[in-house]
Amino acid sequence: MLIQKIEKEKMTLVVNTVRMLSADAVEKAQSGHPGLPMGFADIACVLWMQFLRFYPQDPQWPNRDRFILSPGHGSMMLYSLLHLFGYDVSLEDLKQFRQFGSKTPGHPEYGHTPGVEVTTGPLGQGFANGVGMALAERMLAERFNKDGGRIIRYHIYGVVSDGDLMEGITSEAASFAGHLGLSNLIYIYDSNQISIEGSTSITFTEDVGRRFEAYNWRVAKIDGHNHNEIVAAIEAARNEQERPSLIIARTHIGKGSPNKQDTASVHGEPLGAKELELTKENIGWPKSPAFHIPDEVLLLCRSRIAELKEGYDQWQDLFKKQIKGDPNLSQAWGAFFQKDIPHDLELELLKTIKKDSIATRSASGDMMQIIAQRMPAFIGGSADLCPSTKTYIKNSPSLEKNRFSGKNIHFGIREHTMGAILNGLALSGGIIPFGSTFLMFSDYMRPSIRLAALMKIQVIYIFTHDSIFVGEDGPTHQPIEHLTSLRAIPNLLVLRPSDATETAAAWIKALSHKDGPTALILTRQDLPVIVRSIYPSQNQLKYGAYVLKDSVKTPEIILMATGSEVSLALDVTLQLQGKGIQARLLSVPSFELFRSGSEDYRNSILPPDCRKRVAVEAAGKSSWYELVGLDGLIIGIDGYGASAPAKTLAEHYGFTTKNILREITKKWDI
Repeated sequence: MLIQKIEKEKMTLVVNTVRMLSADAVEKAQSGHPGLPMGFADIACVLWMQFLRFYPQDPQWPNRDRFILSPGHGSMMLYSLLHLFGYDVSLEDLKQFRQFGSKTPGHPEYGHTPGVEVTTGPLGQGFANGVGMALAERMLAERFNKDGGRIIRYHIYGVVSDGDLMEGITSEAASFAGHLGLSNLIYIYDSNQISIEGSTSITFTEDVGRRFEAYNWRVAKIDGHNHNEIVAAIEAARNEQERPSLIIARTHIGKGSPNKQDTASVHGEPLGAKELELTKENIGWPKSPAFHIPDEVLLLCRSRIAELKEGYDQWQDLFKKQIKGDPNLSQAWGAFFQKDIPHDLELELLKTIKKDSIATRSASGDMMQIIAQRMPAFIGGSADLCPSTKTYIKNSPSLEKNRFSGKNIHFGIREHTMGAILNGLALSGGIIPFGSTFLMFSDYMRPSIRLAALMKIQVIYIFTHDSIFVGEDGPTHQPIEHLTSLRAIPNLLVLRPSDATETAAAWIKALSHKDGPTALILTRQDLPVIVRSIYPSQNQLKYGAYVLKDSVKTPEIILMATGSEVSLALDVTLQLQGKGIQARLLSVPSFELFRSGSEDYRNSILPPDCRKRVAVEAAGKSSWYELVGLDGLIIGIDGYGASAPAKTLAEHYGFTTKNILREITKKWDI
């Protein structure tokens, strides 16, 4: 790659522009973090002026380099760069930093601000997201780079902080990236040695370089304010072919501030009017007006954009020749990036059901084989649990170092980083990522799940072993509060199918749900397959709740259940009806879908004047009050389970027909 040579004085002018735009914005907002933008500006500007490949008029260009600001509190640096380099972020947007409705929120938000690759804020997440992006580049390159063409070839550049490297998710992600040799990953560690409470020496004294060398990373150390060292380090990292790179850059937080440089106060507080004035004086910057951008800086940045456009246009020509000009590759590209669902897929999934009784995890595993065949973008794995979660894609190799053509990703026992890597895969485009573990361990993934929901990206989680009926493994492996916890995350679609047929419908819904993540909640134990020639079609899952067994007349009592408890509730319903009681049963696979439907539909199956309502679910009770009301009956569990066979647990915790009938009679005397 030809490195554009820029005179030191000119580069310093660009650097100081970023410093002061950031400081001015934080001062105007009276809120924010000026320290990182001022301290890291030298590295950021060298990277953007001389290395980073992007095109601001096409922010989603598939072959762009990715720039990740893992310490998202330094967002004003990113917003300043986006403005200077031609993205749709205006000077007025910079002046509205952290204000309601602006394009420049306190932490970068994917989908909200053009040019922001990922929502960052919780430290360590951006680091792990970038690993997913690097993996995506390798997988897509193996599929589309034919005959020496480089349709997909990009780097992931990340800013990481002391705080990022303290978080445990970073260790998981770094270990994974080093194992796979993701040499397209280049992270620059802003080693300013300051955190909120003071010097990092009070908590963080490890040798970071040796730690990352042990992870199989290439490590370099530089002065983060020496432009020649910055250029040399990035060039060397780009030339590395076997390992990801960590460039440890010693920087000074709040660089240029006479009294606050290298202090904890500059991390998260405005400089203050007097110190801001002194800082401008110290670096030779005009004291007014605020948000000053020298004409020479604008010219330099615009010339960089023109240079980048040449590369962008060359790529477009190559794409037309190698992808659009090849019918097979063109069709494959569409399959990966459009992610259309074959019209007959649900029928094909239903054909995999060969038994009268099967665990939904097993039914799902059979169906995933068909999905993987029909939808090339469907790729994922588990946290060392494929044999248990039934998520291994047969007839496809596993991903290994220098071999990325397969569909199976072995994340290792790293649930926390698996969730974040899935987010990186989804953000890269061209991939529908899935990850699996036991429902109990969704706790380890929760921060990443929440961010996937916030970003509205398509990620599919397969959570098996979904209740106390895991049995002998005991309460450490028996989820109780987890369904309620997941249902509490806005924009997360939670699906708990009642049998194999609903599992097929759940997969169709998950694959079509492209504006947010989906959690499939599946059983370890076998469940009877509901005969759909007798009972309503499984495709009514799309409503979130539907009448599985109706009363002859207006219902006087309504039962509701999810997952493995639906067949139990069906038996209870049939017994009530046998006694002449007008009982209705609802299968409720998704609270979110039911809640989002029309009020007329909700009232039609759950009429407001029928207050005798019973919910049956082997999990915490709290989420059910929304549907049963305060005067309803909930058969659930608000404590922990125990180690025993599943049948014993069902009897002990009251998940039997006999007990549910007894509880109904006790409450309403029917």
